[in-house]
Amino acid sequence: MKWLGIDIAKRKFDLAVLNNGKIRSKVFENTLEGYAALLDWLATQGYARAELHACMEATSVYYEKLATFLHDAGIRVSVVNPLQIKAFGESLLTRQKTDRADAVLIARFAEQQSPMLWQPASCEIRELQRLLARLEAVQQMSVQEQNRKHEAEGEALESVLRILKQLKAEEEKLRQMIRNHIDQNPNLREQHALLTSIPGVGDQVSSHFMAWLRPERFDDARQAVAFVGLSPRHRESGDSVRGKSRLCKVGHARLRKILYFPAMSAIRYNTAAKALAERLKASHKNGKVVVGAVMRKMIHWMFGVLKSGQAFDPALALAK
Repeated sequence: MKWLGIDIAKRKFDLAVLNNGKIRSKVFENTLEGYAALLDWLATQGYARAELHACMEATSVYYEKLATFLHDAGIRVSVVNPLQIKAFGESLLTRQKTDRADAVLIARFAEQQSPMLWQPASCEIRELQRLLARLEAVQQMSVQEQNRKHEAEGEALESVLRILKQLKAEEEKLRQMIRNHIDQNPNLREQHALLTSIPGVGDQVSSHFMAWLRPERFDDARQAVAFVGLSPRHRESGDSVRGKSRLCKVGHARLRKILYFPAMSAIRYNTAAKALAERLKASHKNGKVVVGAVMRKMIHWMFGVLKSGQAFDPALALAK
């Protein structure tokens, strides 16, 4: 097996090929032409696609097109959390921090760890991800303009108000596009109905869960919980360290944020969530611990309804 370490950025990516301890490096443009040039270069080096395993970090959205291209070309692909590469580099006492050095580090990580293979999402899921990402970007722009509104006066203020009006209209248009996209895809429509059968789960949580927490991505719900960063982190060492357990928070921060208020709603209107919250409060757990536990449980419930294909059953949830 020959290991490809890829350090990817917005406009280019650095490649390091690790073959029997020897390294070969090359830089390509992060474009379709660059991807084709990569395949041509690999062929001229005498590398068969079946013996290649490419590894890259999940860096923003830059990796997705290249990972999909390589997968479709018949090359094994792994996409790993950047924190894993960082920790691996620290374990080797790595001192160099360049794009080429990072590509070499990723190749060595892949050789030693043999990370799990990555599978691209279906076309409808990828479109849902793109729409959600665009909606989030427009919402961020709206927040920025709202902040500018407090400082602007006169014609500058009128300009800010016009932009805010346009952004609000664009937000609503994107939400409608997301609803239409789900309605027009039978699989997404069925999953949406299952997810929203859980009291507390609305359109926003449902669409984000389908986009990034699909059951086929994880072996069990605990892995999905860890992906979001909701696993408890215990602090105990020897006889003296007995710290409070906290959320790990190494995961998808946006999904954690989106789940917070739905969990609060579930505590009020979901009988199973309410019972869980009351048990924890009776054990003198504070409010943040209670909400965090309900957020974790909601992921388990969402994972469960999609796995089983059955709508949420409060009685069954209470029995567990």
